[in-house]
Amino acid sequence: MDVTEVLAAHQAQFKPITVDKLVPLEFDLNLLAGFDSNPIDENRLTSEKNKYLTELIRDNTQLLINEIFKLPVKSTDMGIVAELPARTTPLPREKALPKEKAMTRWEKFAKIKGIQNTKRERMVWDDDRQEYKARYGYSGGAKDGNEDWLMEVPDNTDPMADQYEKKREEKKARTDKNAKRQKRNQEEAAVAPLVSGQGLMSKSSIPVKEFKQKSKNAVPKKLSKKPIKR
Repeated sequence: MDVTEVLAAHQAQFKPITVDKLVPLEFDLNLLAGFDSNPIDENRLTSEKNKYLTELIRDNTQLLINEIFKLPVKSTDMGIVAELPARTTPLPREKALPKEKAMTRWEKFAKIKGIQNTKRERMVWDDDRQEYKARYGYSGGAKDGNEDWLMEVPDNTDPMADQYEKKREEKKARTDKNAKRQKRNQEEAAVAPLVSGQGLMSKSSIPVKEFKQKSKNAVPKKLSKKPIKR
């Protein structure tokens, strides 16, 4: 049985993998992209647009696949994969560069003095419990109630004063002071873009109050411009 004609007819259904271009395509295989700089046939584009574009896309895709199959391959758990080369085409950034975060008072002071933070280990060994516990955070602040079972009464204080209550009040005062500092740093960071060119800000040079006052005065002015209709 002669199947030559059948094979020829079957092969005629598929185009060859070789494509000839007047100007060779430029490829960036890292992006799986090809760039065709050949001129467009305007006559075919006008008369048979869909057919012409389909053939153009097919030929360029075939050339891109031919270049991909030339890449070195390696075997992985996912199968045989190709090793893509380095990127040659620069792409524009999608989003703008993030704005530089305003420095806090401590960061400014540490930068001037050359102070560098040293990272401490979060887990520390507790000799009494014979286990590691967190320095802070969950289970780190848990106490068994025996740390301050005895407190020394200073000579210059009332011997009848409750030292435990005094310690709790001092801790609360430190917490409130830190909260005020944090709020002040947030206010300074908010007005930092408006006050450029200044170094360390002192209480007399921070225009936070003026900024708040302007914001308060702006509200009644806007309300006065738009009379309320009843």
